[in-house]
Amino acid sequence: MPTGRCHCGAVRYEMPAEAIHQALCHCSDCRRHSGAPAVAWALVKKDALSVEGETKEYASSEHGRRHFCPGCGTSLFYTNDVVFPDAIDVQTCTLDEPDAVPPAAQIQVAERVGWMARLGDLPAFERYPG
Repeated sequence: MPTGRCHCGAVRYEMPAEAIHQALCHCSDCRRHSGAPAVAWALVKKDALSVEGETKEYASSEHGRRHFCPGCGTSLFYTNDVVFPDAIDVQTCTLDEPDAVPPAAQIQVAERVGWMARLGDLPAFERYPG
């Protein structure tokens, strides 16, 4: 089963390898919360996610709740008891091996930052160029 953690290691988790769905989300709420152009998520049953350590919860919208490490601030989980009451989204780039649960789709592309559609056209470097 895939495992993950926050940046400081105070929160660790284990999730099932088979998710309900996996997606790269481009919504403005995810972008604003993460400071990144998109966020990779995997939706799993709440009772299938094992979490060690305490998280803090933030109401990011009327029904959306973002769960993060209170020590380092790493965003880890998202819940919405109206849209998916028995499930929880796991931010998959916090996995120890993020390639274990790759996105299967892109969602909320109506809100995608324009230059994200052209990433493949940009020069790519193995490490920081210098």
